[in-house]
Amino acid sequence: MKQREYPIMTVSRKAERSILDGHPWIYDGEVLRTEECEDGALCDVCSEKGRYLGTGFFNQHSRIRIRLISRNANDRFDSAWWERRIQHAWQYRRTVMGDDISCCRVIFGEADHFPGLTVDRFSDILVTQTLSLGIERQKDLIFPLLYKVLTQDGQQIRGIYQRNDVAIRELEGMSQGKGFYPLSGLPTPEETVAEITENGIRYQVDFENGQKTGFFLDQKYNRQAVARLAKGKRVLDCFTHTGSFALNAAMGGASHVRAVDISEMAVEMARSNAVRNGLEDRMSFLAANVFDLLPQIESSSEEPFDFIILDPPAFTKSRKTIDSATRGYKEINLRAMKLLPRGGYLATCSCSHFMSEERFIQMLRETAHDAHVELRQIEARQQAPDHPILWNVPETNYLKFFLFQVV
Repeated sequence: MKQREYPIMTVSRKAERSILDGHPWIYDGEVLRTEECEDGALCDVCSEKGRYLGTGFFNQHSRIRIRLISRNANDRFDSAWWERRIQHAWQYRRTVMGDDISCCRVIFGEADHFPGLTVDRFSDILVTQTLSLGIERQKDLIFPLLYKVLTQDGQQIRGIYQRNDVAIRELEGMSQGKGFYPLSGLPTPEETVAEITENGIRYQVDFENGQKTGFFLDQKYNRQAVARLAKGKRVLDCFTHTGSFALNAAMGGASHVRAVDISEMAVEMARSNAVRNGLEDRMSFLAANVFDLLPQIESSSEEPFDFIILDPPAFTKSRKTIDSATRGYKEINLRAMKLLPRGGYLATCSCSHFMSEERFIQMLRETAHDAHVELRQIEARQQAPDHPILWNVPETNYLKFFLFQVV
């Protein structure tokens, strides 16, 4: 390989095959020889025969030793290069989301070739989460360019907030923290709450303290699908978080919606969102553990629910716990199938990448058999298109969402 400005890392044939198949990660055990390189700096990757395979961020603290950002030997990673990449990400959202871009995911990590970076837009605030040291070292270049690209497109942005209060940063050798990123010429916003409108429903998003970046944008169009089925039905929304599925069901004309979450704070926010949208008369809220609540409802004599929504948090974040996660998914789905009358409706999903679609479907088949019901599939859906799926990067494909009639 001809002389270049970056240190050269020689990788195994296994890594070479993975790179040629399009995957951007190289693990620690796949690096055979290294040249001196700072953590978070760029390096070139080559095969054992000296073939150039790509350029990426090196980090000896991470199990993912190198995260590729390019396979083009002619790329120069200057300000213009990063700006083009941001423009590509934003124009993609412009295309697939149309005018629905006031709250959306602007950058989705590896799917947009920004390894370890998430950027969500909540009205006039961008909320970032940086999980790779390479991007952390580039953020003083990337973040002002984000602001530039969006504002030049006519979008009003008044701040960038960093949600870096996640333990996984420590695996990359970074500290945790959160707060506004200082943008030259802009005053730092005083509030850490933004109001957004999604599917015609208004929410307050606490992007300082809410889960992840403050609001889950990936289910946007799945909520619409629920709303289309909800008219006239009694709906039970389990794991409601800030009430998004429940509110869509109520807006869709449900006769009554009960929203349940184990977090008192989440339930209170869901209640306030109902009031904000004038839907509180058709909704009730309960702080409870869903695993305890479903059997209680089953043994009670209350009027049955026509529609149950199961949107649990990820029950597994590794392959080691997939069996216990499967048992958890099976328990709540079994309870729901038994609770529903014949002809009732079920929305069920998993947001864990490690719970594959095949395994989730198999779990649902077995659960329906055990509940002595049949599942009539209405729709099989995934995450919204502002969370694009790269077929060569399976980790970007994580959300499984099914709508059934139980017969």
